[in-house]
Amino acid sequence: MKANDTILKIENLVVHYEVGKEVVKAVNGINLNIDRGSTLGLVGETGAGKTTAALAAMHLVPYPPGVIKDGQIWLNGKNILTMTTKEIEAIRGEQISMIFQDPMTSLNPVFTVGEQIAETIRLHEHVSKNEAMEKAEMMLELVGIPGCRAYEYPHQFSGGMKQRVAIAIALACNPSLLIADEPTTALDVTIQAQVLELIKELKIKYNTAVLMITHDLGVVAETCDTVAVMYAGRIVEYGTVDDVFNNTKHPYTEGLFNSLPNINNRKEQLHPIPGLMPDPSNLPKGCSFAPRCTYAKEKCKFNQPQSKDFGNGHVAACLAYEETGFHIRRGDKDVTANIRG
Repeated sequence: MKANDTILKIENLVVHYEVGKEVVKAVNGINLNIDRGSTLGLVGETGAGKTTAALAAMHLVPYPPGVIKDGQIWLNGKNILTMTTKEIEAIRGEQISMIFQDPMTSLNPVFTVGEQIAETIRLHEHVSKNEAMEKAEMMLELVGIPGCRAYEYPHQFSGGMKQRVAIAIALACNPSLLIADEPTTALDVTIQAQVLELIKELKIKYNTAVLMITHDLGVVAETCDTVAVMYAGRIVEYGTVDDVFNNTKHPYTEGLFNSLPNINNRKEQLHPIPGLMPDPSNLPKGCSFAPRCTYAKEKCKFNQPQSKDFGNGHVAACLAYEETGFHIRRGDKDVTANIRG
């Protein structure tokens, strides 16, 4: 990709939540790139720091207690962390938009869905109220809802329809980057598939870059080009979906895959990752995953692993690779085929 094809570039981002003397280290020096027209999946357990990273990209980390301690966030070549409040408000909704996790609470119950879509359009495109409502109806049609329903209220829509409305709001001004934070969490399986397919279609139509935040590896396999695996505020493995899924390099990623059922062998036992993610206000001195890792050595308790490049942009942060001949024990089965079914 050319430099001008990079929509979002995050460099050494550090975000803390500071409450009195307690410091929650939510994001600890992550680096991410998303190119035009591509989808990056950000994967990890609850509490890994995925949503905080997304909020930082929107410059929406709540202050206080949230503080961006270090790093740079470049959107279309401009560092949003140096922008004024007015400049940030001008690009939200126009250059970068976000679909929030819960469609039930992301819409205002006292305004019609059309008014909520039109608000974004009027703010950024400076058109009349009637023109904005006309485009709002068109956006509803685009996400599979009859335009006439623009004059109805959120409580008149099902959960899946509300999520479609949220997508219409996010895409109303054709942003170059769409952040989808667990967009299918509150939906049933059938509606999940419809919403994901809709996001894929709209991404192709508008050549939009997408940051897909999820804990569902199946969603990543179906929708993403690249994947970043996040643990305790750090990116522990990054690469293309095929590289990360079929040539796993980090023990945590291995643990995530081993926790999944094998559709080809339903009698095979699951192997969940032992223990819990560390308290972000009291992270281990060394590798954060060491207390749960089957490969951990004494040095892992005291040394922070650095990322190792395995070629083709596939990187992982694990001290075990300092040892000659180390490799993940998981078999060579095609994991993407297993997950996609």
